[in-house]
Amino acid sequence: MTSSRREFLKSSASVAAVGLAANLASPRFAGAAAPASRFADDALRIAPTVGDPAIRELVLSAIDAARRAGASYADARISQNRSRTLATRERRVQNLSDNETLGCGVRVLVDGTWGFAATRELTADAIARTARIAVAQAKANRGTQVAPVKLAPVTATPNGTWSSPIKIDPFSVAIEDQVALLLRANEAALGVAGVKFVNSAMFFLREEKTFASTDGTVTVQTICRAQPNMTVTAVSADNSDFQSRQSTDIQPHGLGYEHVLDGKLVENAPRWGAEAVEKLKARPVDVGRYDLVLHPTHLWLTIHESVAHPTELDRALGYEANYAGTSFVGPPQKVLGKLKYGPDIMNIQGNRTEAGSLGAIGWDDEGVAPETFDIIRKGVVVDYQTTREQAGELEWWYKQQGKPVRSHGNSYAQSWADVQFQRMPNVSLLPGEKDLTYEDLIAATDKGIAIVGDGSFSIDQQRYNAQFGGQLFYEIKGGKIVGMLKDVAYQIRTPEFWSAMDMLGGKRSYELGGAFGDGKGQPAQSNAVSHGCPPTRHRQINVINTGRKA
Repeated sequence: MTSSRREFLKSSASVAAVGLAANLASPRFAGAAAPASRFADDALRIAPTVGDPAIRELVLSAIDAARRAGASYADARISQNRSRTLATRERRVQNLSDNETLGCGVRVLVDGTWGFAATRELTADAIARTARIAVAQAKANRGTQVAPVKLAPVTATPNGTWSSPIKIDPFSVAIEDQVALLLRANEAALGVAGVKFVNSAMFFLREEKTFASTDGTVTVQTICRAQPNMTVTAVSADNSDFQSRQSTDIQPHGLGYEHVLDGKLVENAPRWGAEAVEKLKARPVDVGRYDLVLHPTHLWLTIHESVAHPTELDRALGYEANYAGTSFVGPPQKVLGKLKYGPDIMNIQGNRTEAGSLGAIGWDDEGVAPETFDIIRKGVVVDYQTTREQAGELEWWYKQQGKPVRSHGNSYAQSWADVQFQRMPNVSLLPGEKDLTYEDLIAATDKGIAIVGDGSFSIDQQRYNAQFGGQLFYEIKGGKIVGMLKDVAYQIRTPEFWSAMDMLGGKRSYELGGAFGDGKGQPAQSNAVSHGCPPTRHRQINVINTGRKA
């Protein structure tokens, strides 16, 4: 459930304030200071600050109520999500929104069956009622149970705190200043001859979340993300062609407003404009097989679609099919330790700890401190992305490897009103041992195409057959860039494509790309995830021409 900030202030702030004041007066809140001034300045804060003792008491009361109602396990999340979107086109503002949502979600297990309920009323009575509803739902769901849910062990964290490493809170920066920056960038791009249209935007999210579970965990986190972007479009003099350049150099990150400033939109806009104009004169690609040199700003999306999604365990088991289907990487018994995904230089890891990444957290939405884990090691599939519920599906494999059955910390819900489930962590291709750069890979290529930036793509329901475009395409001959190409897309069968990788960059060529809104589930939820990688070279990949014939 979401609402505009104005609607939220009218309908929720007064309810939350009255409810919390009442709770603080109860014996359970003895000694806690009432947040008397916290609702005075609605422009700055409409709910208690993250880590407030009152919020802690409410999540603890939720799991207590669930246990009294018959739950064998319960967790509760109170989260306040604030998002801001600014969008402009040429010299005008197209959209401004500043939304905030606050509430509590309670998840329970009764006889091995899940139940979930949520409320925006942060009072002791409403929280207890919501916990009882979740238990009643679990009891109702029990009739459809195939096998009881068993949760992997977790180490309790009774007083955990974590925050994204931001320097400037984007919500502390005036909207007028943010809009002015976008309009200056637009003007800089429009100053390039041939540029006709410019779209620019900023998107920010701050999630303040308190979690508690009957396993003894209580954590408080503040998660921030920022995404600035531009799209510059050039049109030919006779209006017969148009080409666009997106600002894929600047990927979304788990940082603050400093990420926007470091992106230097105004300074980079003329270059993006010039590249869009250059694409108008570029030679259409000749179809055929080429060695592809893929820049990290492009490759992250190929990793996302052809490696990260198919190694989600729920897809591999057939439990999840929304947003592009299940996975060819299954069943686990036939895949783990056997499926050759790529060459020995291919190593893929999952993590939720990489500084500045979109997936960075302190604990997932089951209270698990995430770990860095191998998904593909020396080209072979060795693990999947898991939650506490899923980890038991791989108990046989973990025992064979001499490892404990443990969730990798991949549970997430987009808000308090949504139930958590398996979501992708950062999934990254590790750099090679040799200190090679993007330029080194080009220099080692006789006939090929270098691709910069992500573009359109399509992929089948098993993540096996796919097609990818990009932003900029450069023809390589004799180890040198000889000109720009256009209308380029390449086709892959996933294992064949990765097996064709024969070179990859070293540590200093490693970059983070990512998706601010990766969709999954039914009803759909959105997750943010980064993918790190160096540049790579792939031999003899089929390239097609996407240009339209007159």
